[in-house]
Amino acid sequence: MEIHNRLLFFIWIIILFISISCLSYNVEGRFHYHKKHKNVQDVDIEIGVFPSPADAPTSPDEPGDNSNNSSSDPCIFNVMSYGAVGDGTTNDRDAFVAAWKDACDVESGVVLVPSGYVFSITSTIFSGPCKPGFVFQVDGVLMPPDGPDCWPKSDSARQWLVFYRVDGMTFTGRGTVEGNGQQWWELPCKPHRGPNGTTLPGPCDSPALIRFFMSSNLMVGDLTIQNSPQFHMIFQGCNGVRIERLSILSPALSPNTDGIHISDSSSVGVYNSLIANGDDCISIGPGSTDIDIQNVTCGPSHGISIGSLGVHNSQACVSNITVRDSVIRNSDNGVRIKTWQGGMGSVTNINFENIEMENVRNCIIIDQYYCFTKGCHNQTSAVFVNGVSYKNIKGTYDVRSPPIHFACSDSVACTNITLSEVELFPSLGEMVDEPFCWNAYGNLETLTIPPIGCLQEGEPQSISESMTTGCS
Repeated sequence: MEIHNRLLFFIWIIILFISISCLSYNVEGRFHYHKKHKNVQDVDIEIGVFPSPADAPTSPDEPGDNSNNSSSDPCIFNVMSYGAVGDGTTNDRDAFVAAWKDACDVESGVVLVPSGYVFSITSTIFSGPCKPGFVFQVDGVLMPPDGPDCWPKSDSARQWLVFYRVDGMTFTGRGTVEGNGQQWWELPCKPHRGPNGTTLPGPCDSPALIRFFMSSNLMVGDLTIQNSPQFHMIFQGCNGVRIERLSILSPALSPNTDGIHISDSSSVGVYNSLIANGDDCISIGPGSTDIDIQNVTCGPSHGISIGSLGVHNSQACVSNITVRDSVIRNSDNGVRIKTWQGGMGSVTNINFENIEMENVRNCIIIDQYYCFTKGCHNQTSAVFVNGVSYKNIKGTYDVRSPPIHFACSDSVACTNITLSEVELFPSLGEMVDEPFCWNAYGNLETLTIPPIGCLQEGEPQSISESMTTGCS
């Protein structure tokens, strides 16, 4: 009996040691997410330069370490231990799937993509639920096959990495997710803007790079994500997301390469990040609420957008969006709300505050006539835009178009637009175009530069209740 009791005691000690090891690593890897945010003045905002956080999690394995998990790191599942080659050409998908499965079954499990290697994997869905404290750590380079010809013909979904039904996951690391998007951008489908005013073909049904679907309590940070064939990151049907210290980079003329797209999601924060790409830095789709964006440097790009909303006469509900303490530079748009004619629903309680514009074409814009072609017509319904605040928006604009543009629907006016401390000057030359307003109501809390004389005071005579039906 004494021997049996000693044996049980030693087994208990081993289990306790493993638990403490896993917990210690997990706490160390997450500590940096809870530090106080930097102000925008404290962030290096040069395009292409982004500070590496001093407190980023360190890789448990040195480059080239192919060893199996040892007793000192029982919760780290290195993909090299599962047969990954990391030579940039071999398909390492099976190794990633196996490492995910094992790490997912262990509390505070870590899938480690080690530095010093380039891993190529084909389209993969990583499904949860996983045990608490799960981490997917990319310290090396991770990428999809290079171009449409290498993409599996059977993959009709057109998405690369999908994280499905995961709760409490951290996606982080010191590495790079490389999208290999160049060949996708050149496909002869949807036209897009080219250099010197030209029009180029592309993209076709290009894949989004990373998608989080029906997931919650997520932390995403510290990675470089670049050159996606289409959207870089999508959060769809998610609740409780913190995105911090990301660098998202693609060429200014790469089509439809939104940096972060959020739809049907709530309680999402985007902080201290750099996004330079060929479309919206951040786009907010229907069904989104309680979105906080702070200390983001955006551009060159198409700006930070709510929409597009209401396409194909659909209903869109968006509310409680804040964009603050950010910089937008060398972009087609600054802060934008865009909706299609014929939609319904509402966009309410939107706040843009403390935003610096540098050479932005449309600094402040509401466009309720959004359309890909010239063949779109006015309709009797529209998404109702109500309660939009612009405070301390300053900087310079490209004189090719008015810096402030409120084009609201004939049938449903925009209401409760407020502006204060708005000062926008031409980046070159003199002021040419005055602000434009159509069926827009609100008030000026301070004088603005340029002066806005077109905003109507008070409220319109009537607003159709059918426009907002279904939005809480």
